[in-house]
Amino acid sequence: MSLHLVPVRSRTAKAFVTEHHRHHAPPQGQVFAVGAADHTGQLRAVAIVGRPVARHLDDGTTLEVTRTCADGVRNANSLLYAAAWRAAKALGYRRLVTYTQAGESGASLRGAGWHVLAHRRPRPGWNSPTRARAELGTEHTARTLWQAP
Repeated sequence: MSLHLVPVRSRTAKAFVTEHHRHHAPPQGQVFAVGAADHTGQLRAVAIVGRPVARHLDDGTTLEVTRTCADGVRNANSLLYAAAWRAAKALGYRRLVTYTQAGESGASLRGAGWHVLAHRRPRPGWNSPTRARAELGTEHTARTLWQAP
């Protein structure tokens, strides 16, 4: 199937993630989103890019792909990761990162030319006695940090 890039509004991208993502809700904010549509114009995948979640990465020149999501169509995520990096560079950003969870192969990222920066140990969650937080369902999961080429 042939896919092409399309602009996607925040509300549309977040609704797509709500409907199709297998383990995450839509992220809170975003800088931009990009979509992939088929030859009929139907939206088949989205990528949402925002400020880095990790404070030490939020330096003003780094963005994070906070969500990618496809409806099962092949190769859409690679297309979106590559497009997200081109868009971030065009906006003046110097770095784009994302994470995969343990058990995810990273094939889409490798296909787009990204490389592994680090492997992160599982975290017990963000809840603490001084700041109560609800569990998100992704606690206790190792992650891999990737960077665009």
